[in-house]
Amino acid sequence: MKKVGIFYGSSGGNTQSVAASIAKKLGVGDLDVYDVGKAGAGDLAPYDVLLLGSSTWGLGDLQEDWEGFIRTVALADLSGKKVALFGCGDSQSYADTFCDAVGAIYKAVKDKATVVGFTATDGYSFESSEAVVNGQFVGLVVDEDNESRLTGERIDRWVAQLKQEVEV
Repeated sequence: MKKVGIFYGSSGGNTQSVAASIAKKLGVGDLDVYDVGKAGAGDLAPYDVLLLGSSTWGLGDLQEDWEGFIRTVALADLSGKKVALFGCGDSQSYADTFCDAVGAIYKAVKDKATVVGFTATDGYSFESSEAVVNGQFVGLVVDEDNESRLTGERIDRWVAQLKQEVEV
């Protein structure tokens, strides 16, 4: 069985809640779930699979703890690892930068690891997102502000997909 580490940045609690839900559904213990504000480069090393999550703030900005941690991830040796991305955004108030933070993390890891967990954009209302590559989201994106009723179903589908793609 592959060892999974979940790393998230959350200012308002939504991304932390999504990370906890994903961890529970994958059977990932609390010791393998990290707030990126307290994590370092050495914390990434023991894992075969990294789940990286951030909320998007302002006009497409990374969550504040990710500002420093993204450099840590970009410099880390991720060869041989699978990376799956997730994040929260506001598709109504920030329709033109919806979940851009997830796209920023994708850019930092796409040439360093195998990225898995791409999802369809169907069912989402937004104008633009850096998290869309080749017509798909680069991971799981949720909108707890406007579409919280869909979050559980979206997480369930994504976790089932990851279980197939990465055999976790």
